[in-house]
Amino acid sequence: MGVMDKISVQQRAGKVTAKAAVKSPPATLPLDQILVGDCIAQMASLPAGSIDMIFADPPYNLQLGGDLFRPDGSQVDAVDDDWDRFDSLAAYDRFTHAWLAEARRILKPNGSIWVIGSYHNIFRVGAALQDQGYWILNDIIWRKANPMPNFKGTRFTNAHETLIWASMGEDARYTFHYRAMKTLNDELQMRSDWLIPICNGQERLKKGGAKVHPTQKPEALLYRILLAASSPGDVILDPFFGTGTTGAVAKRLGRHFIGIEREADYIAAAEERIAMALPLDESALKTMQAPRAATRVAFGTLVEGGLIPPGTMVSDIKGRWRAIVRADGSLENDGACGSIHKLGATLQNAPSCNGWTFWHVDGAQGRVPIDNLRQQWLLTNEA
Repeated sequence: MGVMDKISVQQRAGKVTAKAAVKSPPATLPLDQILVGDCIAQMASLPAGSIDMIFADPPYNLQLGGDLFRPDGSQVDAVDDDWDRFDSLAAYDRFTHAWLAEARRILKPNGSIWVIGSYHNIFRVGAALQDQGYWILNDIIWRKANPMPNFKGTRFTNAHETLIWASMGEDARYTFHYRAMKTLNDELQMRSDWLIPICNGQERLKKGGAKVHPTQKPEALLYRILLAASSPGDVILDPFFGTGTTGAVAKRLGRHFIGIEREADYIAAAEERIAMALPLDESALKTMQAPRAATRVAFGTLVEGGLIPPGTMVSDIKGRWRAIVRADGSLENDGACGSIHKLGATLQNAPSCNGWTFWHVDGAQGRVPIDNLRQQWLLTNEA
């Protein structure tokens, strides 16, 4: 199908425009829309060198044989859809090379690509990336805080998936917001092993009590990726759009998205989800660009997980100082900015500050320290 075969996702009023950082994408691109059909054909309809970043969650080719049951006899809702079935590994390899070739054609010279997979497919995808001339920057382990157990007891529990991040070549330039990642991680350099819960609770999309999509990714995962490797105004393509996690997070963070999807149920869920996503205010979108200071669960984990969303106002217990939470977990108060610890110290003219106990949020139970939310996260997500 061509570009005309698309579904437009309406954006709410209050669209983010982060002044100096925002670029103007080509008017010919189908921005903030879902293109309906085969990913290779739809990517072929896009102009060369027009996309800033690609996030791809391709079929894992699980090739499951029969149903999987828990010890209590209940059936596991695993991936058994037709879109995940290939006749052979050779057929899967041909598909992988074909979509990666189109992805390379439409990426800008300074663009990058992220591909996520399991042990079933990620090694074959990694080899294909190298064959196509991409340069692998990192392989990142998404360690699931709450993985599904191995019910048969015949293997180790599969508790992670792998992300490959690659640029267009060994000498290619690419976007990486190192400073923002360090701030998100409480002033510690962000590592390549990420502990993030799987998608569950209210975030998990369901219809008639069943999951809409078997491998829906958590928004916190996409939040970190987009914040790290793209800028406000960038165009993010997701050729395996599913239920629209990439689109929802891109809208929140002031990025444009283009999704490609062929399954009608996923498209309907994605449209509804993206329409409900609220863009962040411009001031909350700003991220740290210069060195700051220090400390443990990182405050950024609460931000990307939605417990303390960007734009939240925090204050000290007496309300003398107030600050806004920005997208990378930094705080801003009248132009002064820093981590929860650094800004607290600066405002008090103190040599140091424990931001976890200094800063508070107002809620149904009154003004409480942000450390309460950290403890809540730990109770919910500790493995």
